[in-house]
Amino acid sequence: MGKHRRDPVTAHHRRRLKATLKASKAGAAPGTLQYVGQQAAQPTLATLIEYGRQDSEFLTTQFTSLEQGREFKPTYDTFWLNLHGLEDVSLLQLIGQRFRLHPLVLEDILNTQQRPKVEQYPGYLYITARMVALDEDDLICSEQISIVLGRDFVLTFQEKPTGTFTAIRELLRNTESQVRKFGADYLVYALLDKLVDRYFAVLEQLGERIDELEDEINEGLHPRQMQEIQQHRRSLQALKRGLWPLREVINILQRDEADFFHDETQLYLRDVYDHTVQLIESVEALREVISGLQDSYLALQSQQMNAQMRTLTVFTIIFSPLTLIAGIYGMNFEYMPELKWRYGYWAVLALMAVLGIGLGGFFWARRWISREYFR
Repeated sequence: MGKHRRDPVTAHHRRRLKATLKASKAGAAPGTLQYVGQQAAQPTLATLIEYGRQDSEFLTTQFTSLEQGREFKPTYDTFWLNLHGLEDVSLLQLIGQRFRLHPLVLEDILNTQQRPKVEQYPGYLYITARMVALDEDDLICSEQISIVLGRDFVLTFQEKPTGTFTAIRELLRNTESQVRKFGADYLVYALLDKLVDRYFAVLEQLGERIDELEDEINEGLHPRQMQEIQQHRRSLQALKRGLWPLREVINILQRDEADFFHDETQLYLRDVYDHTVQLIESVEALREVISGLQDSYLALQSQQMNAQMRTLTVFTIIFSPLTLIAGIYGMNFEYMPELKWRYGYWAVLALMAVLGIGLGGFFWARRWISREYFR
């Protein structure tokens, strides 16, 4: 469990970075396009997947320049444009012009601190969600995923490539898959379903960590364990903050007042909604477990402290009469009994030994001395 220890320096830098990112956007006019997020190591990359119902109706294109994007014309009925990296604001502006996205939508895409939500605009829906993962310190890290759903197209915007949607890309190559047969609305369902699956994976990992921590606490207490309890509590709180608005987003989508989803797709959205409810219940259950672990830790710590204090008290009681005897015969008065006795020294030592062993045996028999110190 030592490898899961949180680095306080790293956490401090993360808090400062987050505060700096928020402050950099404060005071800007509505619709101002300014990227708010961590600087990516990889360049911005746009990938377009076009597909139809026939085997031959599938095409993948990668855009590496603005000129290539301006000249491009789609070939097939439905297409999915995925953008990795949000630092190239000019490319995002070009996409906004091509698909007539509102400036506030572009602003929300670049501001990666948005909570999950869904907004309706003329001709499309704008959806934001959070993709969660556990970092090397067992802390929750999340990335904003922005989705634009039109009648025959889907736009997704990510801060960095994670490989989460690789399985969906493979399914698009298969003409027999449902994601290929149905329209753009089913593709959005598949994307949201993958994001919800990530919550299940993270929650399972957290559950395993909590089980390991519980076994470790039962074996013995360590100050690090309380830090891990608080860390897991914060992680579960972060999951809850992401799941509650995501559930509302999917609830709005399955009602589909704007009629962007077909009836068949709404049934699948209902299934995703059930999964989010299940996740929230699992998070609450783990929060109760971690609260119980904290109570157990504090109770065991208090019990351990009481045992230590009782043991120290017993030793104090044992040595008090011995100290009294030694103090009396250390006063060095000239006229004291037994000072001139030949066996006085040994008699006093014997008396002190009998008192010490007798009191020690008495307290040991009554289990007032913690026996773990003598193992």
